[in-house]
Amino acid sequence: MTTASLRSVLAAAGPALALVGIVAGFAFFDWQQDGESTFLTLRNLRVAIGDALPVAVAALGMTVIIAAGGIDLSAGTMLALCAVVLAAALKAGCSAGTAALLAVACGAACGALNGVLIASLGVVPFVVTLGTLGAFEGAAKIVADETTVRPGRDAIPDWLGRLTSIQGDSLVLGLPPGAWVLLVLALAVAAVLRLTVFGRHLYAVGSNEKTARLCGVSVGWTKVAVYALGGLLTGAAGVMQFAQLNAGNPTSGLGMELKIIAAVVIGGGSLAGGRGGAFGTLTGVAIVSAIESGGFQLGWSNPVQQIALGAIIVAAVAADRARARSGG
Repeated sequence: MTTASLRSVLAAAGPALALVGIVAGFAFFDWQQDGESTFLTLRNLRVAIGDALPVAVAALGMTVIIAAGGIDLSAGTMLALCAVVLAAALKAGCSAGTAALLAVACGAACGALNGVLIASLGVVPFVVTLGTLGAFEGAAKIVADETTVRPGRDAIPDWLGRLTSIQGDSLVLGLPPGAWVLLVLALAVAAVLRLTVFGRHLYAVGSNEKTARLCGVSVGWTKVAVYALGGLLTGAAGVMQFAQLNAGNPTSGLGMELKIIAAVVIGGGSLAGGRGGAFGTLTGVAIVSAIESGGFQLGWSNPVQQIALGAIIVAAVAADRARARSGG
């Protein structure tokens, strides 16, 4: 095996090895503290998966955006807006299927708006999505009339309420139903990235926008499509969040963009663009979830968990930069 091939294998396996190390570490310290490990239990795994579903689905959308050389700081407030739209639609008497489609369509429209602004104004994605972060939060508050929208239990069908549930009668093959939806979405995103012309184009734009344009790639339209796809998946994440809360809270997404972006970067995505994959991102989500769950088991306060997550993000970005400088 050549040095380049070895580097490639290690780069791909790095997030998985980090996950194994983090899980083993938390399990050991949990056992040392209580004489038994409640961290490595099936129930704790189900709870962690159920809690992580909104972040995981939104992170799949962020993977596409980051691979194309972009970023979306508005993902958290966009997610909350989609959940509020779903809750408001149910409260207004829409069927659950229609309400869910409206939420997903709302996400796709918000993402497309980000893409159009970035492509037409020539402004860096960081600035544009920082602006729409506030705009989407304001829109969510308008739709919700600055309160939490609660459609009532009679308006929420079983299939929607059980998406993230870990109760015995809700589980499908031992996991929350939303976990299988996540797997299908991950397979779809992986197929788009690896097997389609659009996937090759977005990687090309992320690697070198000028070269992609010279090769005939429609950079502007690719950016719009990338952000629209990311927004569509964020809308699906909004459905997951509604299933958790049975309500739409216009401020529930604040700060969530940090976890979403962190999952992509920790999972091997590059903030410089040109790299990232669906299953690497799911590994990143698992690492973020393991830190939260393990920290809770060990009695860490929320600020300590945030510090640990921040340290891992910095380490992941530093490793990415070092890999880029070495050509690995």
